[in-house]
Amino acid sequence: MPPVSPDPSQRPARPATSENDGTSPVDARPEPAEARRGPVGRPPAQRSGAGARSGTTSQPRRRAPLAVAAGVNTGWAALVSFLPVVIVMAMARLAEDSATLSGAARVGLAGWLLGHGVPLGTDAGPIGLPPLALAVLAAWRVARAGVNTSRAIGARQRGSLRDALAVAGAVGIFYGLVGTIAAALVSTGGLNVSAPRAALTFTVFGGLAALAGSLRTTAALDVLADRTPVVLRDGVRTGLVAALLLLGAGAAAAGLAVATGGGEASDMIGAYRTGVAGQAGITLVSVAYAPNAVVWAASYLLGPGFAVGADTAIRTTEVSVGALPAVPLIAGLPSGPVGGFGAAMLAVPVLAAMAAGWLATRRAMRAGGRDETTIGWARLIGGAVVGGPVGGVVLGLVALLSGGPLGGGRLAVIGPVPWQVSAVATVVLAVGAVIGTAAARAVAGRT
Repeated sequence: MPPVSPDPSQRPARPATSENDGTSPVDARPEPAEARRGPVGRPPAQRSGAGARSGTTSQPRRRAPLAVAAGVNTGWAALVSFLPVVIVMAMARLAEDSATLSGAARVGLAGWLLGHGVPLGTDAGPIGLPPLALAVLAAWRVARAGVNTSRAIGARQRGSLRDALAVAGAVGIFYGLVGTIAAALVSTGGLNVSAPRAALTFTVFGGLAALAGSLRTTAALDVLADRTPVVLRDGVRTGLVAALLLLGAGAAAAGLAVATGGGEASDMIGAYRTGVAGQAGITLVSVAYAPNAVVWAASYLLGPGFAVGADTAIRTTEVSVGALPAVPLIAGLPSGPVGGFGAAMLAVPVLAAMAAGWLATRRAMRAGGRDETTIGWARLIGGAVVGGPVGGVVLGLVALLSGGPLGGGRLAVIGPVPWQVSAVATVVLAVGAVIGTAAARAVAGRT
């Protein structure tokens, strides 16, 4: 029997093309199963609305309450900065069988309060010289508390100044509460700490440190920078760089002085008949006060100098000291006014400011080249002039924080005079920054 051809009218019709979607019959073929499934081992993406109907939509990440996040992070920050002090004191005291663990913890707590700038009242007079190394450690940990709290409440990269201030305020309040409790625990026997002073100091300390972290995490710092006039923004950057460079020069000078007086420092440590643990404790105390020595050295380079007791002065033009305690940190004190090649140190602050002005100008010129904009003299010189007061305020503030009394009598005055450091630094840094800016702009104009 011959094969029967199907009736054309019974054949399945080809899918019609659409004038609107522009598909062809070839395009209208059913997709292979692999194409519908997507890549191997990966389920197909869920269409919009399907998850809502099936009840499988991903829930938004839950945010922690501000009070809970701030309390937990602040407590952890306080613990991390407090434990090293207690461990050092416990090793130094218990190794000699001279105290108990509770006594070491109490002394460590007192040193922790002192590191935040809370003075301690003793029978020999007030002790208010803070170890800045401990202060830096505490500030870093509280700043991290501000970062972690901002993340926990969902404020990361939102650009909200309100969120940043709320985080700083919450952390500051909890940190003030920690300081109040610590003051109450320490104030026994012959040691007295003012609880209101501790509460205020810790609240301000914690709030400012947490604000530094929250501004960065929430991106509110970028928003503030965009709203700040460009001359002021350049001036702040120039002043901060100049101050940091001068402090770096102070660190180099202090390190060199201590290194040259290493033999005397070793004799001072050996004079303490406290064994290895006690001598290690004295060395660690000196390390804790090393940033103070850096600030004093920067003040020395600027000209105002510093004092190591009442009626004493250590400046490039004068050295007047009397009997000093046998502390390794003071082994590098100069024996007299600088002379000869030592006078070249007087140019260090100006050179630091010139370097800051040069770097700021080169940065501005590179940014102008990328944006194809012309950077005028007015903006550059204006930023350099503003950098002088900014650097002066920064150096005056660290000079204020680096000084304090070590009891009554002769050691009641230690450290530089803040307003003198600030005034001299303002003039020197402004002049140096202007010189560096002009030099960098002139060199850039020739290329």
